[in-house]
Amino acid sequence: MNKIFEIALGIVTSIGGFLDVGAIATAAEAGSEFGFQLIWAIILGTICVIFLVEMSGRLAAVSKHTLAAAVRERFGFNFYIIPLIAEVVVDFLILGSEIGGVCIALQLLTGIGFQWFALPVAFAIWLILWYGSFGLIENGISVLGLITLVFIVATFKLHPSLTQIGTGLLPTLPPEDTVHYLFLAVGILGAIISPYLFYFYSSGAVEDKWDEGHIGVNRAIAGLGMGFGSVVSLGVLIVATLVLKPKGIQVDSYEQAALMLTEPFGYWGFILFAASLGIACFGAALEVSLDTAYDVAQAFGWNWGESLKAKDAARFSLIYTVFVFLASLLMVFGIDPLQLTLFSMAITAVILPPVIIPFIVLMNDESYVGKYRNGWISNSVVIFTIALTFVLAIVAIPLEIVGG
Repeated sequence: MNKIFEIALGIVTSIGGFLDVGAIATAAEAGSEFGFQLIWAIILGTICVIFLVEMSGRLAAVSKHTLAAAVRERFGFNFYIIPLIAEVVVDFLILGSEIGGVCIALQLLTGIGFQWFALPVAFAIWLILWYGSFGLIENGISVLGLITLVFIVATFKLHPSLTQIGTGLLPTLPPEDTVHYLFLAVGILGAIISPYLFYFYSSGAVEDKWDEGHIGVNRAIAGLGMGFGSVVSLGVLIVATLVLKPKGIQVDSYEQAALMLTEPFGYWGFILFAASLGIACFGAALEVSLDTAYDVAQAFGWNWGESLKAKDAARFSLIYTVFVFLASLLMVFGIDPLQLTLFSMAITAVILPPVIIPFIVLMNDESYVGKYRNGWISNSVVIFTIALTFVLAIVAIPLEIVGG
């Protein structure tokens, strides 16, 4: 019964934690501009992330190593420093985007400029990180994220045609604006196959003291949680397609995106969008902040753990403290949250290869995973994902430059 409850809670928190500012922004813009044509990118990214998250949890449960610690130990610090620096830079940009998402949600509700909320939001994030437990962040905040299921409800209320949805299952280039289409495809994949998910998930498994008895739990949480979370992201794209595209509204700001729920829910749709954006981004901001502190502390062998008192993991706590307030300055200076989000997703795609490559080694190393090594299916997915991420890394920046 305990394992069933653990699986159910894990799935719920995965659904609540899957949708963040990157998923909302890329899916909303994709739907408003290209309709159902980019559904394939969400599905492809979801398949990859399910396998990678499951592997990071399996590694933690069997070896008692987080992904960061295993990479550092297996490949050496000199190798790990490259993905570490890349991850910290990308986490910084993503955290700024997540804080921006919360600020925009508050702006939508109050009419006050988003810049004014940046420091108070950063302080609220820090307060929970400083005084809260890992369980509060993992379960409490993520459960609130279930409000994002409103996009699924809206999808059913709008009665989309399954035939039309099916047209987006295979990649097809649009007759015009091809560069932007490809850029959004890269952004969607970058938003879904986000490195902080793997590092955070494995660190959480170690914090929760997972062992080999959690292999099945891990598989269920990774598969069902990420799968259902992806359905929410699809809901955003579908609702944007059905509501915004017919009106010719292209999502260039979150204020435009907020209109997508007004057709199925009226005035309350605007409120529900703001609440979904704010809660999803706040939860993601907590996870990204922790992920950065996890990665740096594990790289240098410092004490780490959200459930530890701050004085017992002083450097770990200092990292997320400095990180949160520095990232909030991006919003204080008035950087556009949506543009920062799209830029962050493209940069995420660039750093994926050095993050994904260690999986193929670690998950086939008996000294780490023993008899729970990868089978041919998992290895095939990792190899495919590595190839995919190399392509994304090569095209992401040129597409961004060419697309303006």
